Amino acid sequence: MTRLTEYLLPTEKQAPADAEAISHKLMVRAGLIRQMGAGMWTWLPAGWRVHQRVVRIVREEIDAIGGREMLMPVLQPAEPWRKTGRLDIEELFKLHDRKGADLVLAMTHEEAVTFHAAQTIDSYRDLPLILYHFQVKERDEPRPRAGVLRTREFVMKDSYSFDRDQAGLEERYALHVGAYDRIMERTGLRFYRVESDVGMMGGLGAHEYMAPCPAGEDRVALGDGYAANVEVARHDPHVRHLGEGTAQETWTRDGQALTLEPAIEIGNIFKLGTRYSEPLGATYLDEHGSELPIWMGSYGIGPARVVAAAVEQFADEHGISWPPALAPFAVHLVAIGRPGTPERDAAEALYAKLIEAGVDVLYDDREAGAGEKFADAELLGCPLRLTVGRKSVESGEAEVQIRRDRLQAPGVALDSEPQALKRAIEELCAG
Repeated sequence: MTRLTEYLLPTEKQAPADAEAISHKLMVRAGLIRQMGAGMWTWLPAGWRVHQRVVRIVREEIDAIGGREMLMPVLQPAEPWRKTGRLDIEELFKLHDRKGADLVLAMTHEEAVTFHAAQTIDSYRDLPLILYHFQVKERDEPRPRAGVLRTREFVMKDSYSFDRDQAGLEERYALHVGAYDRIMERTGLRFYRVESDVGMMGGLGAHEYMAPCPAGEDRVALGDGYAANVEVARHDPHVRHLGEGTAQETWTRDGQALTLEPAIEIGNIFKLGTRYSEPLGATYLDEHGSELPIWMGSYGIGPARVVAAAVEQFADEHGISWPPALAPFAVHLVAIGRPGTPERDAAEALYAKLIEAGVDVLYDDREAGAGEKFADAELLGCPLRLTVGRKSVESGEAEVQIRRDRLQAPGVALDSEPQALKRAIEELCAG
C-alpha cells in the first residue's frame, strides 16, 4: 500500500546549498535520497524503487546472454590485489583486521572472480562462462560531488566472461555490447557507445556508455561514424585539436569537424585478455592436455548513474520527468477533498481499482492543499497524474496529466473495470 500518509517521501522546497547538478538538487528535493556523509548516500523508498527498476532491466538482459548471477564479498584479502599490481591504487580502501592481516574494500571484483575461476575452472569443457553480481563498491573518492554521480560507496553490476582464447572473448564481448545497447534503449536514455582507454583495468580494449548531459564530467568527441572519449581522441593520429579549453577550441578528424559534448559515464566494458588470469593462476586444460590461461572480459554498469542521468536528461523547471521504465510509480493519484466527501470516496474507490489491477500507484491522501499536492507530484515526476476532485464526481472521470511536457489527456472513467483501467494507463504511459 502506497498512501502518502503512510509513506516516507520527505520532499523539500529548497535544494541543498552545495548542490550544482540538477540530479543532486531534484533527487534530494523529491525525497529520493539523503546524504549521511561525504560521498555516502542513503536511498529512500521511492528512490530505491527507481534504482531497482534499473537493476531489473540489467538483470534481465545479462541473464538473456547466459549470465549466471552470484555474490562476492566487498571485504577481501589484499593478496590477490598485490599479485595483480593493483594494491597501490590510491582510491582503494585498505585496512587491517584485529590479527593484522591486510584487507581491502573492493572497488571492483576482477581479483575476486579470477580467484574463484582459478579454483573452479579446470577444463575447456567449463568454458565459455559469464558470471555477474550486483554488489556494493567502495572507492576512496578524493572529491565526492554531484549527489549520487560521484560517491564513495555505490552499487554496481559487474559481469565477467571466461573464454579459451581471444576469439571467444570477442564473442562474449559482442554479446555484452548487444545487452548493454538493449539496456540503454529500455531505460529510455540518450546514450553513446564510445571507444575508451583501458585505464587501471588494463587489457586489450574498452568502450564506455555515455549519457549526454550538462552535468557530465567527461567529454565525448563525436563525428560522422566516430565516437570516442577525449582521452582516446587525443591519442588518435587522425585527430587534431587546437585551442583546448578555450572558446575557440576545435577538434577535427581527417579534416572532419568533431563536436564535444559533456556526458556521464554510466557503463564500461573491457577486454581484459589474460591481464588477471596469468598473475592469479586461472588456467584450463585444452583438448590436448596443455595448460593455458583463461581469456577474460569485464563489464560494469552503475544503476545510480543511470538514475541520475535520467533525471539530468528529462527534468524541467517543475521537477523530474521519468521515462516510464524507470519511474518509481506509473501513476500519482491526487485526491482533492476532505475525508467523507463524495470526491474523496471516489478517489478511494479508484485507488482500490488501481491496486487490484496491479498498477504501481502512489496515492496522495494527505490533508494538504491542491497546490502543494500538484507541486509534489510534478517534483517526483511519475509519468501520469490522476486527479479526483469535485469536477471528477460531476463528470465521472479522473483528470489526467501526462508529466512529460505537462500535457492534459482525456479523462479516465471512474467506473472502469480494473483491467480496462490498467489498459488505459498503459496506453497513456506508452504515449
